[in-house]
Amino acid sequence: MNLNQNEQSLLATVQQARTQRSTAMSQGGDRAVDPAGAYRIQALLSAGQPLVGYKLGLLSPAKQQQMGLSSPIYGRIFGAMLREGPVSLGDFIQPRVEPELAVVLRRPIGPGATAGAAMAALGGVFLGLDILDSIWQGYRFSAAEVIADNASGGGFVLGGRLTESVPSGTLRLYLNGTLRGEGPIEALGDTGERLAWLAAQVGGLAAGQIIFLGSPAVATPAEAGTLEVVGPDGLLLTMKLH
Repeated sequence: MNLNQNEQSLLATVQQARTQRSTAMSQGGDRAVDPAGAYRIQALLSAGQPLVGYKLGLLSPAKQQQMGLSSPIYGRIFGAMLREGPVSLGDFIQPRVEPELAVVLRRPIGPGATAGAAMAALGGVFLGLDILDSIWQGYRFSAAEVIADNASGGGFVLGGRLTESVPSGTLRLYLNGTLRGEGPIEALGDTGERLAWLAAQVGGLAAGQIIFLGSPAVATPAEAGTLEVVGPDGLLLTMKLH
C-alpha cells in the first residue's frame, strides 16, 4: 500500500505516539491528507491484528460538517481491545468514556446490502462502553488525524445481556454515582442504514463481528471508581475503573 509524503508523515506521528504512549499536537488541515489516505494509514497500522469488529463515530451531521465530512467515520476493533473485569486506566494515554450500543452479526453483510438485509443479519444487541483513547492533545484533531488514529479506539466493554432488537429510549453514563452523559438512542440513526454503509466502506462484514454503533452522549474523561451504563428496559453495564 503506497502512501504519499503527507500520509507517511501522519503515519509516523501516530506510530511514534502509540509506541511512546504520548500525545501529539494536531496540525489540523495543514496535514493535507484526505479521508481515503487516512483510512490507508489506519489499515497499515492495523496490519496483522485479529479483527473482531468495527466502531462508528462522528454520527452527528453537525459534527460531520464541522470536520469537513459528509458521513460518519469508522475504526477497527481487535480482540485485545475487548475488556472484561476491572479496567486499568493506566493502559490508556488520555481515556474518555461513552455509553453505546453494540450489535453482533449472525450472518455476513455484503458490501451491496440494503438496510433491510443488514437488519436481518442482526444477531442481537448489547449495552456497550467505548473507552476512547486519542493520541491528539485534548482530543483536538482533524478528520484525517482521528481516522488515522483508528477513530480514537482504545477499549470496549460489552454488557452481559443480549437483547433481540435495538431498544428505544435513553442511554446514560454514571461515574461514581454522578450522571456524566446521556442521550437518546434515536440519535444513533437507523441501525440497518449504518450497517449497510459500513459494509460498503469495508468490503463487507462477517458473521460474528461486533459493531459499536456510536454514542448519543458527549464523551467524559475517565476516572477511577464505578462506571455504569444504564439503558432502557432495565439494561445495565457496570465496570470498575482503577
